[in-house]
Amino acid sequence: MPSTPIEFDPSPPRHKWHESQLTRGRRPDWLRVQSADSPNYRRLNVLMRNQSLNTVCEEAGCPNIGECWGRGTATFLLLGETCTRSCGFCKIKTGRPGKVDILEPLRLAHSVKTMALRHAVLTSVNRDELPDGGAFIFAATLRKIREFVPECTIEVLIPDFMGDADALHTVMAERPEILNHNTETVPRLYHRVRPQAKYERSLKVLKRAKAMDPGTLTKSGLMVGLGERWQEIISVMEGLRSVDTDILTIGQYLQPTRFHLPIERYYTPEEFKEIGRLGEQMGFKWVESGPLVRSSYHAESQARLTRRGADLESVTI
Repeated sequence: MPSTPIEFDPSPPRHKWHESQLTRGRRPDWLRVQSADSPNYRRLNVLMRNQSLNTVCEEAGCPNIGECWGRGTATFLLLGETCTRSCGFCKIKTGRPGKVDILEPLRLAHSVKTMALRHAVLTSVNRDELPDGGAFIFAATLRKIREFVPECTIEVLIPDFMGDADALHTVMAERPEILNHNTETVPRLYHRVRPQAKYERSLKVLKRAKAMDPGTLTKSGLMVGLGERWQEIISVMEGLRSVDTDILTIGQYLQPTRFHLPIERYYTPEEFKEIGRLGEQMGFKWVESGPLVRSSYHAESQARLTRRGADLESVTI
């Protein structure tokens, strides 16, 4: 059962909160990112190209690519680089995907071994045209990584598989250490942020995953800055805890191109800290809340605690 939340004040922080804060022009200083150039970055770039692999770091234009690749970590993107959905925030291209590459799990497992990863993050584009949404490729990749690098822990960031419980079971049967599925935004904004998704369906994915394997940590993430209200953020956090979600990530939405949804406001580091504090009080085991936080940011740190068999304490970074 989810932890019983303790009493807290969910109202917006009284310092510096403005419901309307348009953000044309220069980004705030706290959104500066590390340059994407280092020996490790170049090494990973060559490896990904040689193995014909995709990463969400590149395809989605993640601002942390310099920092994460510099540490030798990356989030692998399965099932090609073309998505069947057209989310208003995402840089990954939409269209008709090509054939499924059944050798991708083998190549990816080879790369995990070459990189000597202790933790691997797997995600994918949406492949709604496939009978199981591509769940079988997730499962095959999990098996291959376990075969090649048995000590490596694995996080899967999955689509909703159109609510198909059998597809979810295909993934959960391989017992990933962390099952991640992002709600992305508040229900009121789904029609323009995630038009082919449903908030209730995403909550059901997380609830079913926990029921299928209570030992797997469940995780979800939100972007802010798309026009949501403070209380709506709190309500989604409460909804995630109601289905016993363990880990929460919250970061600032950044418009990838002029064709994507505009930024409605920038949240301050103090506001992210307050969101993290409230998440801890609700009972999340780990809260990653900050302007540049993305779904897989510091994922290896979260997994290290599970590897050691330690009890996860509430942590905000």
